[in-house]
Amino acid sequence: MSDIAIKVQNLSKMYHIRHEERHRSIREMLTHKWSSLIHPSQKTKAVEDFWALRDVSFEIKKGECVGIIGRNGAGKSTLLKILSRITEPTTGRVELHGRVTSLLEVGTGFHQELTGRENIYLNGTILGMTKKEIDRKFDAIVAFAEIEKFLDTVVKRYSSGMYVRLAFAVAAHLECEILIVDEVLAVGDAQFQKKCLGKMGDVSQKEGKTVLFVSHNMVAVKKLCKRGMLLESGIKKSEDEISKVVDAYENNVLTVQTFNPFKIKEIDMVVQKITVNEDTDGVVVPFKPLKIDIEIEAERDINQIGIEIMLSHEDTRGVVFRANTQTIKNMDIRIKKGKNKVSCLIGDLSLCSGRYTLGFGVSLFMVKYYHYEEALLGFDVQETVIEQSCLPTAANYSHVYLDHKWMIEN
Repeated sequence: MSDIAIKVQNLSKMYHIRHEERHRSIREMLTHKWSSLIHPSQKTKAVEDFWALRDVSFEIKKGECVGIIGRNGAGKSTLLKILSRITEPTTGRVELHGRVTSLLEVGTGFHQELTGRENIYLNGTILGMTKKEIDRKFDAIVAFAEIEKFLDTVVKRYSSGMYVRLAFAVAAHLECEILIVDEVLAVGDAQFQKKCLGKMGDVSQKEGKTVLFVSHNMVAVKKLCKRGMLLESGIKKSEDEISKVVDAYENNVLTVQTFNPFKIKEIDMVVQKITVNEDTDGVVVPFKPLKIDIEIEAERDINQIGIEIMLSHEDTRGVVFRANTQTIKNMDIRIKKGKNKVSCLIGDLSLCSGRYTLGFGVSLFMVKYYHYEEALLGFDVQETVIEQSCLPTAANYSHVYLDHKWMIEN
């Protein structure tokens, strides 16, 4: 008997992207139509072919826990949707040996007008389980999800966190051989995330289920998976031990996010360079200082300028810490003509480990002007043995206050 749970051969998926011309008036529409008749060669293409996946092949054995990583738009979700039979591939072949349970989006597989209790039985029935089999698992599902009070409430009234709790509990406890989990666990709180990761480890190691796990949290991926696969622009770039695949991904991300100077023409200044912990080669550790240096070259003196930085966690896509010089009492940042260096020093970085991106903003006092650059560069906060003491900003989308100070060199 074969020990292969998933076999994918030359899998490709193409989508058609439609480009529609939008006109603000009948005159614009008629002008465009007349122009396309006179100059047919200049007519824009109405439909563009986009390959979300190209010739992807791999095998996953029964009981393996495999991490699939890559940047946004790499093709991860498309691959999982094909494996979950939500969408059909354009070309290629997929073999699945066993029942599949997927947790791809918040609320996937739930009927909005049914209660949590009814949805548990609905999902079990879809998987081919009998009522007796679901009854045996029911108490364990409810206990794991921690939503006893809301079990008989229709799920359309659930928060996103409650959705994830129940959906993961159902997916992990019902009888299936293959469990597919996308990055929806970022919605849950930090404690529940750890609980889910522990459960996925148990279903893989103790119950022999095959687990496919997609996440931007490299610490979680390395904890849970022994093997990984890196996707880039729909192509499988590497498949190896998880540590090697994560290293390849992080090196690629850092290369892509290398800082490029940019000019803010409205106020005649150029942001030449931004660095994170330059003295320690970019190493960032919880409860250690974090220093962000911003090198600015101005064509004139600029008074009463506001410099802002924003740290965002990649899993939540939300700002978790924001600092602005204009919120500091009695501080007046003045940029002089020529080279300037503005620094923000956070003395005690109590953020959870994971991947963060840095955004930059500038504003002028008493003037309605604001310029913002998102995700200029990325850095990793390393995991430590005191991780549980860090602020769980990656889980709850909240802003936190970190003690910091600003410095400027002209």
